[in-house]
Amino acid sequence: ARCQAVQAENVTVLEGGTAQISCRLQNYDGSIVVIQNPRRQTLFFNGTRALKDDRFQMVLFTPRLVRITLTNVSVSDEGGYFCQLYTDSTHHQVATLSVLVPPETPTVEVKQEAVEGGEVELTCVSPRSKPAATLRWIRNGREIPGVVSQQDNGKTFSVSSTIRIPVERKDNGAALSCEAFHPALGGQKRVRHYRLDVYFAPTVRIIPPSGILREGDSLILTCSITGNPLPRSIQWSKINDTLPERAEISGPTFQISRLSQTHNGTYLCQAQNNYGRAADHYTLLVYGDSFALHHGFPAINPGAVVETHSAVPYAVIGGVLALLVFTVICVLIVTIWCSVRQKGSYLTHEASGLDEHGEVQEAFLNGNDASQGKKEYLL
Repeated sequence: ARCQAVQAENVTVLEGGTAQISCRLQNYDGSIVVIQNPRRQTLFFNGTRALKDDRFQMVLFTPRLVRITLTNVSVSDEGGYFCQLYTDSTHHQVATLSVLVPPETPTVEVKQEAVEGGEVELTCVSPRSKPAATLRWIRNGREIPGVVSQQDNGKTFSVSSTIRIPVERKDNGAALSCEAFHPALGGQKRVRHYRLDVYFAPTVRIIPPSGILREGDSLILTCSITGNPLPRSIQWSKINDTLPERAEISGPTFQISRLSQTHNGTYLCQAQNNYGRAADHYTLLVYGDSFALHHGFPAINPGAVVETHSAVPYAVIGGVLALLVFTVICVLIVTIWCSVRQKGSYLTHEASGLDEHGEVQEAFLNGNDASQGKKEYLL
């Protein structure tokens, strides 16, 4: 007679999925078939439910194959399931159920805030997976090596990867990503994107108006500010004086209507956050009619030219140019005077030469020896 036998098949399933546990029979003659869980509790006895757990269902019972299903599988269901065939001698085989726990999208933890000139420590965490997930940091398409730690939580594992990178203000908003790889993902990956938030002191720059302003026009200054966090308040002031009554301030914009010489001075824009303070200044000069007449310039109508600048004193430049023009005029006068004097001397010597020429002619006509007076004349 042929002997009866039973074979079991190992099963791997994702957590939360459905597992099929099969027992294959050989030369089955109607003997008793029992299926037990890893704790040796009987689930089915010859196709009849023995354990009240509705997640287990008998789906097939034939002389060749006995199959049950387990829904909503968890890691606690993992282990060996026994297929037992009771004959004259008991035969059994174990079907091993393995449960994979894919990682969730990892999280990024920041130990301390990133400040310009310092370092930031970032930790990518995958709190639960089976087997342990593999983590990788990526920036600009390149991997950043991290310090990996792993903790065994019994059936599952938690994994973390920590990096430390120096930061400057240009790194603010830089994109990084933490990628988690796992066999249960089928070649895919779970990615957590992260942008650096770098804190730095503000910078301030006053944007001056373009072109020439005239008395009676309006002056508009704009204070351009950067910083992280961006300063909430902006302070406008005038050095060594109070702001004009007609000054209007709206956030980063400063405006004065109907300019006059009383508005001359240096204006300051200041901003501050938790990481520092910054300021920029702007000097306004208004040249009126009296200034132009005093320096010999025609008055400009309808109003005086208003010159604005931040650093260069254009009045000094005008004085230097006037000095240069005066020097050139003096040099020209001296040159002309020297030229006239030299020409007069030449005419005097020329006249003297003509007198000597006349004496030579007179001696020749009188028949006197030209060498009698031991004189030589050059004709």
